[in-house]
Amino acid sequence: MTDLGLLINNEESQATGGGTFERNNPITGQLATRAAAATIDDAMRAADAAAAAFPGWSKTAPAARRKILLAAADRLDARTPDFIAAMGAETGATAGWAGFNVMLAAEMLREAASLTTQITGEIIPSNRPGSTAYGVRQAAGVVLSIAPWNAPVILGVRSLATPLACGNTVVFKSSEICPRTHRLIADALFEAGLPPGVLNVVSNAPEDAPELVEALIGHKAIRRVNFTGSTRVGRHIAEVAARNLKPALLELGGKAPFVVLDDADLDQAVAAAAFGAYMNQGQICMSTERIVVDEKIADEFVAALNAKAASLKAGDPREGNTPLGCLVDLSAAQRIDALIKDAVAKGARVTAGGGIDGTIMQATVVDGVTPGMKLYRDESFGPVVAVIRVGSLDEAVRVANDTEYGLSAAVFGRDVTRAMGVAARIESGICHVNGPTVHDEAQMPFGGVKASGYGRFGGKAGIAEFTELRWITVQDGPIHYPI
Repeated sequence: MTDLGLLINNEESQATGGGTFERNNPITGQLATRAAAATIDDAMRAADAAAAAFPGWSKTAPAARRKILLAAADRLDARTPDFIAAMGAETGATAGWAGFNVMLAAEMLREAASLTTQITGEIIPSNRPGSTAYGVRQAAGVVLSIAPWNAPVILGVRSLATPLACGNTVVFKSSEICPRTHRLIADALFEAGLPPGVLNVVSNAPEDAPELVEALIGHKAIRRVNFTGSTRVGRHIAEVAARNLKPALLELGGKAPFVVLDDADLDQAVAAAAFGAYMNQGQICMSTERIVVDEKIADEFVAALNAKAASLKAGDPREGNTPLGCLVDLSAAQRIDALIKDAVAKGARVTAGGGIDGTIMQATVVDGVTPGMKLYRDESFGPVVAVIRVGSLDEAVRVANDTEYGLSAAVFGRDVTRAMGVAARIESGICHVNGPTVHDEAQMPFGGVKASGYGRFGGKAGIAEFTELRWITVQDGPIHYPI
């Protein structure tokens, strides 16, 4: 168990009034972390510190910012055992998932370091004689970053790395579910030499989140907001940001379709579907939630998927002897169980898994899912996949798009040109042909459409999100004015 304070101006302090909140281990129920419960005054203090640090950090040379981000990546790697312990205690993550989080997050820091010299502009031809026009990108200001618990190191670092690389300062609102894990990210950056006030970490009690976030978005120094989390919360953040005329980058929920065409390599399709559906117990925004399979090969595919799911046992992540760990809490297990029972009551069949013991849920396949079932539409965010059988390619596309979400998707078929044609018709920000729905790389433009949000993290797309594009002109010679 770790007691955590707020981090403002590189100094740790208690919340005003000394308030704290607790996060318990989802397996044992024992106390995992006690953290400071920030008040609005604390949040304003953090934003003020970030605003004060912005002029200096934004003028820091690219090489200096790069050096710190590269050093932070090394510090992050070195702390892998600490992250494994923190994620296991706070979220019930397996050691493998925690280690992968650190590996990819370190790569994100290294990719962000490379962006420091990619914040470029252009000379734009002007119609005015003697005028040279420039399009110039500059740091936006203070960024409010809000990251979730499910891939806490990856998504926590993603929310910070490009903003810092672009010369912005950051207020990082850590997740109430994994404050210790998120604190470790900040520790790595501070050890790497990040100056005071450039990154400020605010933790809060769950019940205080709406008021605290609204106050931060409204702070005059905040210029950008980025949020990864549920669509329900994302809608509220979007509304508050819009009222304050603050641009927001939102990566929200998903209901990823996995389309299996009649010419698919079934062994590869089953392997990819199982990975996409069950990695981290299906608690990934890109998780495969709906398998849309051609009825001509559906029986063979489902039989193979059932066998694969049965081999992926879930157990206590502390023991480290099962590929799957536990769900984040009991309410998640109860919610997923209700979705499955609704589907079965309406005619679907559980063909693999289905067992739930506390927060441990076995990999589950539900066949015969139809539009009238909640499992067809609601994001399950757990180790369960819905199988929907279709009779044609056009029907497969229609079903794949029959969702409010549009983050990730996959299409499997040996005829790559045909599969690419299907991918082009799917309404999603990300689509993989003959690959899983769960795939992330630091340099890729990552984000969704529809209720999965808007804007893009990653690479040069991230630069556009976290900088202001300014038009600046220089006049060489006199201008004739009409008046």
